[in-house]
Amino acid sequence: MSTLRDLAEEHTALRPADIDHLHRIAGDWQLLSDLSFADLLLWVPVDGDGTFLCVAQVRPTTAPTAYLDDQVGRIVGGAEVAHLEVAYRQGRIWREGDPVWYGDVPARHEAIPVRLRTGDGEAGEVIAVVGRDTNLSTARTPSQLELNYLTTADDLAQMIADGTFPPPRHPGETTSAPRVGDGLVRLDANGKVTYASPNAQSAYRRLGYASHLVGEDLAKLHRRLASDPLEGTDAGNAVLAALRGEAPPRREIDARGATMLTRALPLMPAGVPIGALVLVRDITEVRRRDRALITKDATIREIHHRVKNNLQTVAALLRLQARRVSMPEARVALEESVRRVASIALVHETLSMSSDEAVEFDGIVDRVASAATEVAATEVTVGMRRRGSFGVLPAEIATSLVMILNELLLNAVEHGFPPADEEPPAPPPVDTPRPEAAVSAPRPEVVVSAHRARKQLHVTVTDNGRGLPEQFDAERGGNLGLQIVRALVTGELRGTIELRNCADGGTEAAIVVPLARGTTDRLTGRAGPL
Repeated sequence: MSTLRDLAEEHTALRPADIDHLHRIAGDWQLLSDLSFADLLLWVPVDGDGTFLCVAQVRPTTAPTAYLDDQVGRIVGGAEVAHLEVAYRQGRIWREGDPVWYGDVPARHEAIPVRLRTGDGEAGEVIAVVGRDTNLSTARTPSQLELNYLTTADDLAQMIADGTFPPPRHPGETTSAPRVGDGLVRLDANGKVTYASPNAQSAYRRLGYASHLVGEDLAKLHRRLASDPLEGTDAGNAVLAALRGEAPPRREIDARGATMLTRALPLMPAGVPIGALVLVRDITEVRRRDRALITKDATIREIHHRVKNNLQTVAALLRLQARRVSMPEARVALEESVRRVASIALVHETLSMSSDEAVEFDGIVDRVASAATEVAATEVTVGMRRRGSFGVLPAEIATSLVMILNELLLNAVEHGFPPADEEPPAPPPVDTPRPEAAVSAPRPEVVVSAHRARKQLHVTVTDNGRGLPEQFDAERGGNLGLQIVRALVTGELRGTIELRNCADGGTEAAIVVPLARGTTDRLTGRAGPL
């Protein structure tokens, strides 16, 4: 199914600003649908010939739908959309006409013109029409709650026609919660409560207010109830801002161990401030779980911090022991152990600063590569380069992979390039043409590449050195470092590794690691120096 933007761009001449406004309506119109007990369909004109295209639809959560089938993408014309044509051409809300039938479902049509206000605040031209279609099969005498819902819905519908609804969304607000069913309070122009739904009354009782809300000055009530005076002032000011016609950000009120989220909306049909609509939601349990998660995350980060400290202590002890050992072979073995422990500590250091059990792995690779060139026992200066991005990896993969890369990078630097005093390879025969690239020896370099494909991480470590020995056994050969690499790749990561000579010289280690479903995939694809 095409999106609202795709349909509008393909079938209409609407401007990007017009389409953005339609997106804002579709992002906030569940409120109007629930208050209206009706389906809302967003219609845009096609070719100016009386034909309309449905680009969005929302069903009410407070009443049965009038449409069992999805209407998005449907193009209609003629008598079926006469009410839409009137609203579009005349720029007024259409409420005339008899009920229509959709199969066995009787429905009442309404049409609301959609305007986008100009830069100077004036109402612009009509760019679309919202169809408000109510299922009449369960029609009955409305209750007080339903009458207040419908009255508020009519005010918001007029604001859509005026171009003043929906209000702009504030930074960080990704949803329009709370919703109608969570709790609704209607205020008059003086800020006094004229109606409060049962759920809204219950939410305020959780905060410690046991009396009825009707007749209360809500801004003052918020200031009295809040445990934190600053928080109460902000919540009260939000109500006053809505009464002035502004759309303040959502506010939370904490009192007596309970937390309530509030959203204040101005009611300004035809540009006249008549009061405000305040939606409330009891989020006590949500905030309790948030606090528990924050505590848990802090505990996990502290554990990783302590593990990092312990690993650094172990590395320091091994380093001290290496200085006291007289046997060169033992000293080298201890120094290698120090580097392996330090590489694992890097992962835990990163996890100690992260809010989840995942790490941005590129920075770790850069640090491991830099350390490999500094501590490698070789006189050759080797350049390091990273191509692609590892992205974000879970801790269980990152811990093993950092050891693997540490071993492969050290192995490439120490064994891939002959020392300066080693005799160079024999020159080619005189009658063999020398390739152009052989005029000057390439700069020693190791490249680490990474990319993801089909839920797998592909990693290669390539050098332009002398390559593998002729009799090298890729399955069993190699030093302790390569044995560790094979064990980690095939055992811990359940992946594969292949060591091979490159066609143009040098060695390549190719690793393929399966990624679990849901692993974060944040790739840049850009090359960067290590």
